[in-house]
Amino acid sequence: MLDAWLLSQAAKRRWVTETWIQLPVMALAVACFALAQQFDGSGFIACFTGDLLFGGIAKQHKHSLLLAAEGIGHTLSLITWVVFGAVAVGQFIVHISWEILLYGVLSLTLVRMVPVLMALTGLNLPVSEKLFMGWFGPRGLASIVFAVIVINQNLPGGNTITITVVCTILLSIVAHGLSANPLVAALGARLKRSGSN
Repeated sequence: MLDAWLLSQAAKRRWVTETWIQLPVMALAVACFALAQQFDGSGFIACFTGDLLFGGIAKQHKHSLLLAAEGIGHTLSLITWVVFGAVAVGQFIVHISWEILLYGVLSLTLVRMVPVLMALTGLNLPVSEKLFMGWFGPRGLASIVFAVIVINQNLPGGNTITITVVCTILLSIVAHGLSANPLVAALGARLKRSGSN
């Protein structure tokens, strides 16, 4: 990947200032995505493999390059959440049924927590910490991205899938938002007590 090598060389020679070093990494991600989409490939897999290649080529400067781009990533993430709230929630919330609501609750609890607990089986951690990781475990923008893919493909049942994703995300925002501070404080207090013993 010529771009990663050039960016690495520019960082090594300090040809790019801190203000501008944020942009090339994001541009590389967009280029990977756009190129894959142009040839009917998966833009997400292209970004993932492009990142692996970038990490291998720009080893020495990877941390500084990615740290600079982190702010743009957070900004784009916030914009995605605003667009999701403005467009998807208003359009799909009226179609949420009790079955979809029930699945959303199960998705945030059993469907997500059981695999996390199974993955942590070999670790010598208290059950409370495993439950904590299962509750706050894998989440993020991926659900929105996959919902957009489903909408664009016009799949059979795609509308139901999208409504379910919207419902689950809304439940996650409320449940994880309300429980974050109390559960983190409780876990922190418990760890302090066990550390002082």
